[in-house]
Amino acid sequence: MRVGTNDSISVHFIGSIVYVQGGHSSVTLEAPLLVIDGQQRLTTLTILLEALARSVGETEPVDGFSAKKIRHNFLSNPLEVEDRYYKLLLSDNDKETLKAVVRNADFPKEYSIRIRENFEFFLERITDKKTKIEQVCRGLAKLMIVDIALEREQDNPQLIFESMNSTGKALSEADLIRNYILMGLEPKLQKDIYQDLWRPMEIEFGQEAYGDQFDDFMRHYLTIKMGDIPRQSEVYEAFKEYSQGFFADGGHVSNLVADIRKYSQYFVSMGLGAEKRPKLKELFDDLFVDMNYSVSMPFLMDVYSDFDQVHITEAEFAEIVGLVESYVFRRSICQIPTNSMNKTFAEFTRHLDKENYLPSLRAHFASLKTYRRFPTNDEFEIEFSHRNVYKYSLGKYLLRKIENHDKKEKVSVDNYTIEHVMPQNPNLSQEWQKELGVNWKIVQDKYLHTIGNLTLTGYNPEYSDKSFSEKKSMKKGFLQSPLKLNALIAKTEVWDEEAIVKRGKELAKEAVEIWPYVSITAEEIAKFKPKQVMSQDVRDFSVNDNEYLSRKHVRELFEALRKEVLAIDLDVSETFLKHWIAYKAETNFVDVVPKAKGLRLSINMKYKEIIDPKGVTEDISGKGRWGNGEVSVHFRNLDELPYVMTLIRQSYDKQIN
Repeated sequence: MRVGTNDSISVHFIGSIVYVQGGHSSVTLEAPLLVIDGQQRLTTLTILLEALARSVGETEPVDGFSAKKIRHNFLSNPLEVEDRYYKLLLSDNDKETLKAVVRNADFPKEYSIRIRENFEFFLERITDKKTKIEQVCRGLAKLMIVDIALEREQDNPQLIFESMNSTGKALSEADLIRNYILMGLEPKLQKDIYQDLWRPMEIEFGQEAYGDQFDDFMRHYLTIKMGDIPRQSEVYEAFKEYSQGFFADGGHVSNLVADIRKYSQYFVSMGLGAEKRPKLKELFDDLFVDMNYSVSMPFLMDVYSDFDQVHITEAEFAEIVGLVESYVFRRSICQIPTNSMNKTFAEFTRHLDKENYLPSLRAHFASLKTYRRFPTNDEFEIEFSHRNVYKYSLGKYLLRKIENHDKKEKVSVDNYTIEHVMPQNPNLSQEWQKELGVNWKIVQDKYLHTIGNLTLTGYNPEYSDKSFSEKKSMKKGFLQSPLKLNALIAKTEVWDEEAIVKRGKELAKEAVEIWPYVSITAEEIAKFKPKQVMSQDVRDFSVNDNEYLSRKHVRELFEALRKEVLAIDLDVSETFLKHWIAYKAETNFVDVVPKAKGLRLSINMKYKEIIDPKGVTEDISGKGRWGNGEVSVHFRNLDELPYVMTLIRQSYDKQIN
């Protein structure tokens, strides 16, 4: 519009179109062009021109802009039939919708949301009385596009595509990967791979999910295949690295895309609700829909592959998913930081013994320590009964699971809301103050949002701040409620601190059954316990080559420290070097240097970052000491060990988190 109203602007450049000749042309047959950059510009102009053609009808507000001329010059080839009738054809996802727009036909049943929404937007704006059609036509007439033709045999379309898309609005990782796979192929192979493998993935994901979640899927896929988690913004680069290795090993592009599609079906089944088996679907919906816990997806996609290949049964797969749900939920209730969970789940597969699938997985769950731990029943029960559930993101999920526990006929809680038996109103009525006792304010503050005081109801406004006896006996009150959650409440005579605590404990015990701890014996854990990673010459070196470690006092200090450091996590490794012993997670977090009267520890942190209230550490930055980091501390007496470990854990936690 701005260009159309300004006579001083003769042209308006809107970018470039890059294309490759799709085949050989002749005098009687022109081969189609394959557009590799600029599809969005062409599509936008096409639907805008069709909206304009419908608006102008038989009139011609500007020379060349009647409906007949617009369609003949820009939209269709009237002497051709079928697909050749259309000047622009999109990929299968949008193809039929754009054809319907150009033909002025009904939209297909599975229409492209983006195409339809944009066309209807243009049509509405153009037919608006405030819009001056002549300005639109003049503006379109001034548009300039640079077209760049490539030769398939001489040019590298993918490199040109990447360089031209290195600025401006970034394409999705999915678009980049698809183009990378398909662009350099011969037309027939390209068509076969797209129609037989890639297009089915687009359909299975659906339009919205393909746009929103395919990038996430590819990140999970690459985590499985490469063993490392690529950054969200580097999925495309990671895929290029992986595919180049795949091709270098003799893999064919068809096999690569077939493998991607196979894993995409696992993702769609678990994350997008496509699973057909009722028990598995219920578990997947809990984990990926209600809990929205996608961090475990790479691990479970890999397990799904084993299930697909009949390495495990459906019952075993269900137990594994249930264990993951319990692990995740218990940690959430216990408010254990989740920083490292991506890495934790990414490493699960290497702890599996495929010949002893479930036992080895149970053992691994039970062996997780410290910040990766699977909370025990005692820890979980205590936290569950005291946690603020009302303001908890998984509160509704939690109550639904309790309500439907051991029920064949499940209750949908979508139309229910969370109800406080003891009201939230800080100015409680005299009836409630009497109900709760002289310490009513303390009781309210302490237990208001805990599980013992919460339930589900469809009559929240009716209950309001009514007294407990009214909430019980009123029409549709607790006595008439069909919900299991309200059964104990209905049986209770007085709703005071004792009643709230009692119900909280009972629900906590039921929660232990709903989200069970891993079932395994100490002997089974020991059987699958991985060996600590140590250098092969640790014993010889420690005894024969390090004079200080042969001294009794120094050796006692070292063994005590060593035991505590290795107990931090199973992934902590120990490596003996010439002058010191290195302990690593991702990299060194503490180095132990044996000395004549004790041990000197190099803690791998900046000195300004260490929290040392006792002031026992030393800043060794720039002093050339053995080990890594700027923090040094001496360990000379066993009673110093607890404090020394608090310093070491700071370095470990910083590295992991």
